[in-house]
Amino acid sequence: MACLVMSVLLFNACKTDEVDLSTVKLAAFGPSPALRGAEVKFIGTNMDKVTAVVLPGNMEITDISKNGTTEISIIIPQNATPGIIILKTPQGNIETKTPLTFSEPILIETYSPATVKAGDKFTINGDYLNLIAQVIFADGVVVDSADFVSQSRKKIEVNVPIEAQTGKVSVSNGAEIPILVYTTGSVQVTLPILTSMAPAPVKPGSSLQITGVDFQLVKSIVFTENITVENFTVNTEKTIITVTVPAMAKEGKVKLIAFSGVKIESGANLTLVGPSITAVAPNPVKNGATLTVTGTDLDLVTGATFTGVAGTISAQSATSLELTVPLTAKNGTVILSTNSGKTAESASVTYILPTITSIAPLALMAGGDITITGTDLDLVRSVKFVGGLSVTVTPVSATSFVVTVPPACVGSATVTLVTANGDEVVSTDVLAVEAANKPVITTITAVVKPGNKLTITGTKLNMVESIYFAGNLKAVLYGVRTETSIEVYVPQTAKSGLTTITLNAFDGAEVVSPQFTIAGTDPITENTKMVYDFNVRSTSDWHAVDWDNWGSSYDAATSKANGYITLVARPGWWVLGCNHPDPNGGWPSVDPSQYVLKVDIKTTTPIKITGGYEFIFKFGGEDIKSQLMVDGDYIATPNNDWATITMPISGILSNPTKSSGDFGIVLNYSDAGTDFSGLCFDNIRYEKITAPSGVFGLY
Repeated sequence: MACLVMSVLLFNACKTDEVDLSTVKLAAFGPSPALRGAEVKFIGTNMDKVTAVVLPGNMEITDISKNGTTEISIIIPQNATPGIIILKTPQGNIETKTPLTFSEPILIETYSPATVKAGDKFTINGDYLNLIAQVIFADGVVVDSADFVSQSRKKIEVNVPIEAQTGKVSVSNGAEIPILVYTTGSVQVTLPILTSMAPAPVKPGSSLQITGVDFQLVKSIVFTENITVENFTVNTEKTIITVTVPAMAKEGKVKLIAFSGVKIESGANLTLVGPSITAVAPNPVKNGATLTVTGTDLDLVTGATFTGVAGTISAQSATSLELTVPLTAKNGTVILSTNSGKTAESASVTYILPTITSIAPLALMAGGDITITGTDLDLVRSVKFVGGLSVTVTPVSATSFVVTVPPACVGSATVTLVTANGDEVVSTDVLAVEAANKPVITTITAVVKPGNKLTITGTKLNMVESIYFAGNLKAVLYGVRTETSIEVYVPQTAKSGLTTITLNAFDGAEVVSPQFTIAGTDPITENTKMVYDFNVRSTSDWHAVDWDNWGSSYDAATSKANGYITLVARPGWWVLGCNHPDPNGGWPSVDPSQYVLKVDIKTTTPIKITGGYEFIFKFGGEDIKSQLMVDGDYIATPNNDWATITMPISGILSNPTKSSGDFGIVLNYSDAGTDFSGLCFDNIRYEKITAPSGVFGLY
């Protein structure tokens, strides 16, 4: 009784209607899953009126056991299949709402053969194999029932898939949660066998023959560094693979990859042919000329280095190479390289040196020109004079060139030619140089502020009549003046930035100084068109010093007190401004072709730039880029004092008086590594272009 109650509880429910004592109605049936040969019961009302039970496959059963009016039962035949059951009654047919299913004792009794290869017929013997939807070889290689060679209750035959691997074979009924039955032992799947490779060594780009058996099972070949080749040929007997060795292949093991994914590795290493050198000519050779290398297998060469400097291949065959010798190559061997990693090294190569046949004149005044004649002088890149003073040259002729003797050069000494590769050739003649008859500057103060003293040292400075700063600004105040030194005070109105001065001699000669920096800012005049000066105009004019402190980019209270802004360590993308198109109650009106934008800037300490940064000044939504910052550089103002940066606006600002669009300073950055603490901005303004503008750069 307990078993009967449990069976009823497990019955599949059928759709029921209201109680009707005259109509045949099915309430439940079961058990399901059931065993073939076992009993299935049907419970409902007026069940004694059922005349037949039809199982799936139109299998009609009339041998029905009846237990009163509420229950009938049948015995399931051994060949029954799962599906919907139909009850025949005088009132019509009744279908179950759920299918009858079976719990079958699927068995694998034997399998053969125990060793197979792809394409062989594999047989499984057992019971209820007619229920099997898949035969599964090791590593999940599936043969679906549609591809079975044959299938019955007692036997399944399949062809072994090419991807099959050694291991146990299972059968599956294909259900969502399948029944799986495995063979008792592993089925051995034959793999390719690699016995030898020839030729050895083999030339990259040529054919390699791999010998073995069962090569019809090979999907691909893998050379060193995982270079995979799938394009190869196999002979009719499946014993020889012919494959082209990739140009990039290196020496080492070769692997055959079976369709099953199994790797078969060669016992011996693949060895490769490399280039060899028999001769190089000419030797010695001239830097920049062509060196011819002869040898064998030189068509494999992809690069050549001359004592570490790369040369250029201009012509190539299997027996000859033409290489352009680098100008900077020095004495030593030439090393040829290939894609496969094979190299070849030449005998030592030497290089032609320039020769000096004459120097004219051999006696002259500093600042004059000399002509050097000889051979291979196009190799020369600089000339050293007495005292180690050097002049850079770029000769356009191999037989002669003219060079100016440095104005500070005085004395007698040989002349040294320095070639592009650093070799030196010393003249046999001695050049005698007298002091120049005009002023010569040897040093000048690197950084000076307007009003401060600038010191110039040199020779014959007593010949200086006057000194002019940029913009034709004449110096009027001097300190001590001697033949070797002049102290001059920088005019207060001198332009700041990187600049030079001009020394005018009494005889009319002009000498331009080396560059130096005038620290400080360009002056603000009555003609300046101020855009923003950060000065408070009234206590209610908050935006006069703090348009909007975006992302806490600066200390607003300190900026308000100072009258300029000082950035914090890591300012936001918008430093300040944004959507304030009319900061002063009206934009200055300028012609972009006649004006530049100037901004005063100061650093309290040099700022190391560690990423891609640039400050952009926005006017009416348009960008003027400062171009101050480059990764790996420093930004610093001279002596960490105020200086003026100048930016062109011609062709950049379409309408400087535009009253809409964003206005302010933007920091465009690509990483967060730079500390901008202490970087200050002031006096954003337009200035008319009248003379070279003050700038400062990176160092």
